[in-house]
Amino acid sequence: MTRSATETDLGRTRRARRIGRELTETHPDAHCELDHGSPLELAVATILSAQCTDKKVNEVTPKLFARYPTAADYAGADRGEVEEMIKPTGFYRNKTTSLIQLGQALVERYDGRVPNRLADLVTLPGIGRKTANVILGNAFDVPGITVDTHFQRLVRRWGLTTETDPVKIEHEIGAMFPKRDWTMLSHRIIFHGRRVCHARKPACGACTLAKLCPSYGTGPTEPAAAAKLLKGPRARDLAAAAGVDPELVPAQAVRAEAP
Repeated sequence: MTRSATETDLGRTRRARRIGRELTETHPDAHCELDHGSPLELAVATILSAQCTDKKVNEVTPKLFARYPTAADYAGADRGEVEEMIKPTGFYRNKTTSLIQLGQALVERYDGRVPNRLADLVTLPGIGRKTANVILGNAFDVPGITVDTHFQRLVRRWGLTTETDPVKIEHEIGAMFPKRDWTMLSHRIIFHGRRVCHARKPACGACTLAKLCPSYGTGPTEPAAAAKLLKGPRARDLAAAAGVDPELVPAQAVRAEAP
């Protein structure tokens, strides 16, 4: 997505904030979709979420969290047992290595506790900048922007950035919004990407951002066709918010898992 040659930086920031306000109205239910009750649980869940749906992770973690409640438990865990428990999430051997090494690092360097600084988090096994921002924003209430695949796709489609490097995207988009809004902005953009603005065929004709999006028309613009692409438990609400007849949304779309 290329930026409009006529849009100024100020104009782009103003449009970005209008998009942000619209997303606040469109996705009042936006939240971290990984179930957790502590910073450690969120760190573990986020590691497991690589190349895996949040729904599948949430099916696996209750037993895992009960079996390994502390960093020391992961540090001393039996590899075979962990692998068996997390196997449904995929890449289970690499993820097991990350979980055991994470536990060891937390015990050795942070008294078994997950640190609350980005500079510390990114030194931990299995935790990159994206994961660190998820932990900061949702476990410690420290504002952070989570640049996942949905976030990258949408901010480029909206013409808010031409960057492809996640760190550069994080800084450029972050400069357009008050820091206090970063965490919830990330959730809302990710929700929109999972439920409306899909990678292959976005629901352009049933999108509340149609008038603000320079990529409008990438997907079907006819309401009936677009409504069928909406996903998630609020799919019919999303249609109504975009001025589309909610009855055009098929029942299976409401039940469908947002990818």
